[in-house]
Amino acid sequence: MTPRPEISAWRPPVAGVVEVFHAHFTEHAYPMHVHDSWTLLIVDDGAIRYDLDRFERATPRETVSLLPPQVPHNGSPATPHGFRKRVIYLDMTQLDERFIGPAVDGPDLTDPVLRRRVGQLHTALADPGDEFEAESRLALISERLREHLRPSPTFGAARPGLGTRTEAGTGTGTRTSIAQSLRDLLDERLLEGIALAEAARLVHAHPVHLVRAFSGAFGIAPHQYLMSRRVSLARRLLLDGQPAGDVATAAGFYDQSHLTRHFKRIVGTTPGRYAGAGGKAA
Repeated sequence: MTPRPEISAWRPPVAGVVEVFHAHFTEHAYPMHVHDSWTLLIVDDGAIRYDLDRFERATPRETVSLLPPQVPHNGSPATPHGFRKRVIYLDMTQLDERFIGPAVDGPDLTDPVLRRRVGQLHTALADPGDEFEAESRLALISERLREHLRPSPTFGAARPGLGTRTEAGTGTGTRTSIAQSLRDLLDERLLEGIALAEAARLVHAHPVHLVRAFSGAFGIAPHQYLMSRRVSLARRLLLDGQPAGDVATAAGFYDQSHLTRHFKRIVGTTPGRYAGAGGKAA
């Protein structure tokens, strides 16, 4: 019998923090997905193997990992007993888009001081009434992350948001433009969705070419991108206190079972357990 994952999630009243997420997984593997926010990750036990921008990486206990928003990644246990992790999701007020490219190139930071500060921030975020301490620690962490990344004046423009790798050969610019147009459509139609045939008509591309262009440019299939964006929205709504039964339609899913299926694949637990009592589940 697969051990039940241990999970807690909440949104503290601290500016810049979108969500705090603690989890212990033994077998769960994350599929390719994206987040709307920065993922600041430390592993307390075991290790995680993941792909980011099509390079395989790992998160040993000594490192701090910073995964940028809108760049696809996955994750799976790198040890037989799984992994225990703590995550803080940060909004763009802490690190703007200029830092995305450097973070893609070097997401795993070996910095004992940063590691200690992130652990201290988690402790402060778990204690109601310590918001001022948490804000102070977050300010120091954001400053140290910026020192690590140090983007050049033009670096951020080279890699805006979701990865920008393209297929080799002629027509690369056209493929990138098509992929970006589809991404814009998916973002605009996040809740109501869009049929592939309609998207192809609006972008002026064959449906098969449209899917291949998106997957080739961004390293994630269009449907995976759409579902992960919807799951991110569902997480925010659940932490806002909305009932799990209402979140499905509010986040663009067909029904509760549709939400549960995709939520469990990406988050590793069901929406109901994730929400728990007051936003915490175990």
